[in-house]
Amino acid sequence: MASSISCDIAIVGGGLSGALIALALAKKKPDATIRLIEAGRHIGGNHLWSFFASDIDDADRWLVAPLISHGWTGYDVAFPAHHRTLKQGYYSIDSTRLDQVVRKTLPRGTVMLRRKVVGASARTVVLSDGDRVEAKGVIDCRGPGDLSLLDCGWQKFLGQEFTLAEPHDAKRPMVMDATVEQIDGYRFVYALPFAATRMFIEDTYYSDTSDIDRKALNRRILNYANARGWQIDESVRTEAGALPVAMGGDFEAYWRSGGNRIAKAGMRAGLFHPLTGYSLPDAVRTAVLVAGFSDYSGGTLHDMLHGHAKMAWKRGQYYRMLTRMLFRAAEPQERYRVLERFYRLDPGLIARFYAARSTLADRARVLIGKPPVPIGRAIAAITEKRP
Repeated sequence: MASSISCDIAIVGGGLSGALIALALAKKKPDATIRLIEAGRHIGGNHLWSFFASDIDDADRWLVAPLISHGWTGYDVAFPAHHRTLKQGYYSIDSTRLDQVVRKTLPRGTVMLRRKVVGASARTVVLSDGDRVEAKGVIDCRGPGDLSLLDCGWQKFLGQEFTLAEPHDAKRPMVMDATVEQIDGYRFVYALPFAATRMFIEDTYYSDTSDIDRKALNRRILNYANARGWQIDESVRTEAGALPVAMGGDFEAYWRSGGNRIAKAGMRAGLFHPLTGYSLPDAVRTAVLVAGFSDYSGGTLHDMLHGHAKMAWKRGQYYRMLTRMLFRAAEPQERYRVLERFYRLDPGLIARFYAARSTLADRARVLIGKPPVPIGRAIAAITEKRP
């Protein structure tokens, strides 16, 4: 027989955003009853999230510190005419670690796995087996809404984690190696040295399409490893995805597409960096924000999170303009020049850019000088009227 479960806050979707909200609530509101509802077998799915130290406020590090799987004190970038090492903390969180911490931290019965949601409103979640979760408020974190309502390009990727037959020679992460052949837009390879004989390699594209040719990308990853002299012993994990990068769109229509009058977070709320597509910094900020609320009623949750996401969208206008410049002012095979120029700038500016906290001086510095794209097309991209 169908049953009804009562709680203070129901979180729909056990990905990064939903998991962080649950962990923040468990820490800051231990008396609140939570239900974290996930259709899959594990929290976090099969993902690796990486971030720069400056992406997270010092006051918020308590939330991500237990989740970190790997960390380094610097990273490298490489372009045809420019190589650089930046001294900046860089960290990775893997979904296995996230799943372990969530299960260990949240009280028994809080995590509801393999539970498919067929309907959600501001106060109710209906499951496929007929069970209902009745809450003071519901937060929907199930992934993107209708992306056709946004003007998007794509950052798409395929990554593989390998064990190696011999120790590698990499001292730091290679966050962006654009010395590789430029195919399907701006292409770069991303490599993380997890251990002496363990390496994660990802083939990434800033592309006009979201389709992924897995066989071709896998072959290019193997070729890259061979060129670096890394002898692969075994592939232990593979992940692929396509992150939207935003050039414009109708925020309010996008918000409504994920469900009217229901609170939302993560990609479903449009909370991602317009140019990188990364959502972890916003997910941390949102989780800390929610944990600071005192009223978890459905309508109040909706209004607070809608206002938060709307302000983030407004602040992202500058980054959407830069995304238009990357995609519309540069020929696909020449897009790397935009990033090559960017990575010659001050390290502090670069760090603030990734955190989506560029100062007015930063924004002016990025745009000053001769652009690495045709001037007419650059001006058209900058002045294009889009929300």
